[in-house]
Amino acid sequence: MPHRRPRARLAAAALIVLAGAGTLTACGGSDDESGEEPRLRLGYFPNITHATALVGVQKGIFAKHLGTAPKTATFNAGPAAVEALFSGAVDATFVGPNPAINAWAKSRGKAVHIISGAASGGVSLIVKPGINGVQDLKGKKIATPQLGNTQDVAIRHWLKRNGLTANEDGSGDVKVVPQENAQTLQTFEQGTIDGAWVPEPFASRLILESKGKKLLDEKTLWPGGKFVITNLLVSQKFEKEHPEVVKKLLQGVVEATDYVNRDEAGAKAAVNEALSRLSGKPLKPAVLDAAFKEIDFTVDPVASSLTTGARHAEEVGLLEKTDLNGIYNLAPLNEVLKARGEEQVSDR
Repeated sequence: MPHRRPRARLAAAALIVLAGAGTLTACGGSDDESGEEPRLRLGYFPNITHATALVGVQKGIFAKHLGTAPKTATFNAGPAAVEALFSGAVDATFVGPNPAINAWAKSRGKAVHIISGAASGGVSLIVKPGINGVQDLKGKKIATPQLGNTQDVAIRHWLKRNGLTANEDGSGDVKVVPQENAQTLQTFEQGTIDGAWVPEPFASRLILESKGKKLLDEKTLWPGGKFVITNLLVSQKFEKEHPEVVKKLLQGVVEATDYVNRDEAGAKAAVNEALSRLSGKPLKPAVLDAAFKEIDFTVDPVASSLTTGARHAEEVGLLEKTDLNGIYNLAPLNEVLKARGEEQVSDR
């Protein structure tokens, strides 16, 4: 089955967001004429669902394995991170499944590989009191992080499955409003939106700080409550030219994941320090505790959920029919896991 490009408007939207939404600190190229391995340029989000990245950077775990701290770039949504990967601004980025799928489709399988999972779960639909079911969403405004991102696809598919329309132009039974997560906190408080399908810590913040209520935990829509929310995506060019750097990054990812699961208190402290550094304000302990309870941190990419997510994007018109065969390259990760005596993961 041939790869075909996703709709051009998604790529254009991602380019627009890249200009304003990503706080890009990485710069320069990867090639090093001295023959030494380049300093890795790594992207991630200031979200709890990216705790592996936050801990890996904050605790110096990535630096230990790479030999130097990676140059970092932070983003608010996946399409912007993908455009940074395409432009060469980053070499690898933590990102949600749907932007990873779009990147694969847009490049016809030539530009990226998913090389690890990072997190499962941690996404909810938070609404105003008085909204008690899906039919109560008619005529309401619901925010998502960005058009075509993982949460945006999820809510549009869920609404469609429940007989409600949510068109890209904002028309339909439910008006889906793509906006930055930080803005969503404000618009929900102001009452200009009625809810949001968002990842942690924003879901917990809407509940604890703005008196929202959880209408739906996305875990309930997936077999066994498992669905990928964060992957690690790498440029195929970088992967081919610098396989040892990629392997060292994966060693850091595995160690950071183990740390998060082994020392939750230490992980929470590191995450909050990182978020404070990135946003200027730490999370309240209650928000941090609530957010961590919602997420499973794992290098398993939960590959079956990515395939299902692609079908959902196709069904709501945000992705053309796409063959995902080859999107994963988990061999380097499994080599790292085997060396540590840990269970290997599957791309099925």
